[in-house]
Amino acid sequence: MWEPYKKGFRAFLQLERSLSDNSVEAYGRDIDKLTQFLQQAGIEKNPAAIELDDLLKFIRWVAELGMTATSQARIISGIRAFYKYCSLEQIVTNDPTVLLEAPKLKRALPDVLGVEEIESIIEQIDLSKPEGGRNKAILETMYSCGLRVSEVVNLKISQLYLDVGFIRVVGKGDKERLVPIGSSASKYITIYRNDIRVHMPIKKGQEDILFLNRRGSKLTRVMIFLLLKDLVKKAGITKNISPHTFRHSFATHLVEGGADLRAVQEMLGHESITTTEIYTHLDRDFLRDTLQRFHPAFK
Repeated sequence: MWEPYKKGFRAFLQLERSLSDNSVEAYGRDIDKLTQFLQQAGIEKNPAAIELDDLLKFIRWVAELGMTATSQARIISGIRAFYKYCSLEQIVTNDPTVLLEAPKLKRALPDVLGVEEIESIIEQIDLSKPEGGRNKAILETMYSCGLRVSEVVNLKISQLYLDVGFIRVVGKGDKERLVPIGSSASKYITIYRNDIRVHMPIKKGQEDILFLNRRGSKLTRVMIFLLLKDLVKKAGITKNISPHTFRHSFATHLVEGGADLRAVQEMLGHESITTTEIYTHLDRDFLRDTLQRFHPAFK
């Protein structure tokens, strides 16, 4: 009953919203969960017949499965997007999600690495091996440019403008942005390209991909996660670190250094400034030190 609507929704997300395959799949899973609930509950309704009460029962069912508030909010966002599509296509006349409330979320501050910790992680790379030079170029680029892990594995040689200090990044929803790249990252990318990559076998269709594995294919996100996990362990750092931590650290160091929030938003490729505002958090010692230096009551 719901399959034609699901197919139409996926096509809408891909063609009109220009979302990535991963995002389309995530939205699809949200609708799959809803139809799974309807089937189990014996509710035989098409999208137009669904009411707010049905959706409230669905959310209770999701909560009883043990899903976190974050996961519940994510699913509700997917259901809302689906009904927005249904409204645009005139599949429904009334949107049942209008009064559907998502659970209140605490905005968690991401783990952040200090500059010395990042240097310590990068220092663990074994540069005597070919993949060492590649890994150094990867981590230097991630920290220098604040890239998502998907952006670094998909980075192309044709997107490098190292002579003028920029790279062109394709982010979420295939949105492009120009990001400045530091001299250190540029240096190690050049070394990798000239001394390592030129000697590698390159699979057909991968010629323009910058970072390759030993077989000449594009790296996976899991490979970046595993290599970073190994380096963090060797550096003796016990924080919960992932490739995204480098992106968090890039943004936090910029904001703490006084960078304009709009500029940081542009470099990160955030659609909304509210997403970037999480990086305005500063550690308590820094705040206390600032107050002691500048506020009369703390002198």
